[in-house]
Amino acid sequence: MEKLIIYGGRPLNGEIEISGAKNAAVAILPAAIMASKGVCTIDNIPQISDTYCIEKIIESLGAKITKNKNTVIIDSTCINSSNADTDDVRKMRASYYLIGALLGRFKKAKVEMPGGCAIGVRPIDQHIKGFEALGAKVKIEHGAVVVESDRLVGANIYFDVVSVGATINVMLAATLAEGKTILENAAKEPHVVDVANFLNSMGADIKGAGTDVIKINGVKELTGCSYSVIPDQIEAGTYMIAAAACGGKVTVNSVIPKHLESISAKLIEMGVKVTENGDSVTVESHGNLRGVNIKTLPYPGFPTDVQQPMTALLSIAKGRSIVNESIWESRFKHIDELKKMGAQVNVEGNLAIIEGVSHLTGAKVKATDLRAGAAMVIAGLIAKGVTEVTSIQHIDRGYPYIEKKFNALGAKIIRVKDE
Repeated sequence: MEKLIIYGGRPLNGEIEISGAKNAAVAILPAAIMASKGVCTIDNIPQISDTYCIEKIIESLGAKITKNKNTVIIDSTCINSSNADTDDVRKMRASYYLIGALLGRFKKAKVEMPGGCAIGVRPIDQHIKGFEALGAKVKIEHGAVVVESDRLVGANIYFDVVSVGATINVMLAATLAEGKTILENAAKEPHVVDVANFLNSMGADIKGAGTDVIKINGVKELTGCSYSVIPDQIEAGTYMIAAAACGGKVTVNSVIPKHLESISAKLIEMGVKVTENGDSVTVESHGNLRGVNIKTLPYPGFPTDVQQPMTALLSIAKGRSIVNESIWESRFKHIDELKKMGAQVNVEGNLAIIEGVSHLTGAKVKATDLRAGAAMVIAGLIAKGVTEVTSIQHIDRGYPYIEKKFNALGAKIIRVKDE
């Protein structure tokens, strides 16, 4: 186990490069196993533990993978199993994308129930509803999801709730179904669009991704392609928030500014200067930040994955801020850790009521989940004194080289073994 030692109170200045989107990559990698001909060359894959985990699972199915830095080449023509039952499957939430991918290609799959961060109840009922509508039989046996079908046939599917996971998973299976599938009340997140674009590069016929109605004309087979994953909206937002919190001037490069508009708008409302420049965003902050109210919503609303880092920033903003977490019911676990550093926050149901304080002080805290870990790093950067962040394996699931990137901006963070 490792931990981060953070020496707080240093402004951030300079430029930072954003990696490929975690939430897109962990769906695109499983989608690549649907290619029955050729190889998939995927660029801009983030070097994080979640992508390493998915790659190991794909190899366990019989695929051949070669890597060169951020580029992953997948030859799935030799896959010899539709059973994903390794320990790696149970470690991460996104392993459920293997169900849709394997069902689409082989008309059957057996995948262990997924793991991931404990941020609330995350059922896969909408996934199952979609698979059954396409003609698959779904069972839960001995902790695994078992799906099979003689043939998949397109259908009209209305999701009861907006679900990124269900939208992508059913889209994967429907790509190789017979006839037309229409997904209504679909998620509109950028990584949904990215997965659709990747599938189309393989020969799929998908239209409407990015809207709440996606139309899929089934094709007989998919072939290999070359593709580059979009930039990570959440990583970019995290560094933007850190720059606002610490003060200074940071240019966040290799981003799609439109994906960041809801975050930029709130930072501007707080008194931060945010400037868009093509494929970069510059954040300039000189303190005197004002509290704001935030409600997390599906895209294009404020992202739930940025709520926790934003809470760390709001803890030192003047006045009262209210954060309404409308997506996950257990996404305030970081609040108790922030309180150890002097934050004044009360949680009432899905609301966090924050009274801004003049400063935080260093303490020993833990990363309770991925985005909570990012929040604690930001808290450590703005605190007086030294902060220790433990359980950083959560952080490594979504932020490549986090201490190196922050240190390049003027921070002082050291990764050490946690005895």
